[in-house]
Amino acid sequence: MTSKSIIVDANILIRAVLGVRVRQLIDRYGVNVAFCTPAIALDEAADNLPTIAETRNDDPGELLDALDQLRLVIETIPLEDLEPLQPKALKRIGRRDPSDWPFVAAALTLDCPIWTEDQDFFGVGVATWTSDRVEIYLRGE
Repeated sequence: MTSKSIIVDANILIRAVLGVRVRQLIDRYGVNVAFCTPAIALDEAADNLPTIAETRNDDPGELLDALDQLRLVIETIPLEDLEPLQPKALKRIGRRDPSDWPFVAAALTLDCPIWTEDQDFFGVGVATWTSDRVEIYLRGE
């Protein structure tokens, strides 16, 4: 049973597909930490991966397959579960990037931080962790 949760931003999902370290962290700590994301994050990652594959000369199918593997270990939160907190989340994120309200709503719902590289989340009233420091949270320090 997991003792804590963290919301995973779409940019972290993409890093998990393209790199090694993020995926290793998810695999290493997945027993004790619930990695969660709004359903739209997986859609956003899937929309962006073919373009990224093209610029890197990667096979888009392989990247999308890797994303599908992540779907097995990252809990998806349906948008309809987050909609009751949409006004509060929009108020917090302001004009920075209103389309990111589901991540703020998910963090508020689960009372947990967001793992992101997106500075739009900084100062919205929920904790944020970047990839270079997130292991401190994941280890429980």
